[in-house]
Amino acid sequence: MPWDPIQLNDGREIPSIGFGTWKLGNGDGPISQVDQAISLGFSHVDTAQSYRNETEAGTAIRESGLARKEIFITTKYSGLDGLDIKTSIKNSLKNVRRFSFSFLLGGGACREEFLGVDYVDLYLIHHPRLAVPDIPTAWKEMEEIKEQGLVKSIGVSNFEVSDLAILLASAKVQPVANQILLHPYVYARQLPILEYAAKHKIVIEAYSALIPVTSLPGGPVDAPVKAIADRLGVSNDQVLLAWTKAKGAVVVTTSSKKERLLGYINAGDLALTEDDIAAIDAAGAKGPPFIPFTRKTIVRWAVATIVASLAGGVLSMCLEDYMIQRSKQ
Repeated sequence: MPWDPIQLNDGREIPSIGFGTWKLGNGDGPISQVDQAISLGFSHVDTAQSYRNETEAGTAIRESGLARKEIFITTKYSGLDGLDIKTSIKNSLKNVRRFSFSFLLGGGACREEFLGVDYVDLYLIHHPRLAVPDIPTAWKEMEEIKEQGLVKSIGVSNFEVSDLAILLASAKVQPVANQILLHPYVYARQLPILEYAAKHKIVIEAYSALIPVTSLPGGPVDAPVKAIADRLGVSNDQVLLAWTKAKGAVVVTTSSKKERLLGYINAGDLALTEDDIAAIDAAGAKGPPFIPFTRKTIVRWAVATIVASLAGGVLSMCLEDYMIQRSKQ
């Protein structure tokens, strides 16, 4: 297999590439996209409460015809509606009617939000700020839901070294993973987290690995990535995924295009040389290209801030779609 599973510190395995449902929204579209990813070979689906599409992910998984044990499901505690970890995981697993209201869009509706499975393979605390009242107490709840069989493995997301140290000081069960932002432009900054995780046998999961080509083109990373891609006869996307894999991380990525998803799967076969990896590292250390603060970029930064607030459970409104649509006008 091109993407070999990675051993977790609790003895279980995680597929080393996952299909993420962030930005997919909800409705029929995400169902077909998750279904497409599964049909192309993705056996790991990564979702979260704050993505508001656990229902769609669960529907696609059930309709795939695959046995439950053949699909690795990750979801995240996002603190929505002020619910605690124990209540939230039960809501994610089973059928719950949640009312979503948007005063900006002028309406609200009840929709069922659930995965429809008996357990998830990996449950993450989405951000350290969501570990309330504190990290040790929240982690104890995570350990309890693991003991109850609601989740097979437990981990975290967006935790810094200091957060991990606090957690490990009182943990009875170690986190198996820390899902973080990882691409060449942030590699140097994130390296202490990677090193600390390796020391404690915590697997790193990488999201937004393709940012250098999707959101920050024209920067120093372009040249080495293109040179490697031309030499190997592959796409720039595939080179960046191979670079991420070379760092020992699980890749969480997404696309609605079949051809790209197939390319992502095939990227698992790429073997970059040490010189290739060093060249990308060095280019990334120079930093991303300058982005002028136009009206559109300011709106995008505002959206990112609002989404972070949503993930923190501060609001429960359909605001991101509104802002994105405004940014296109």
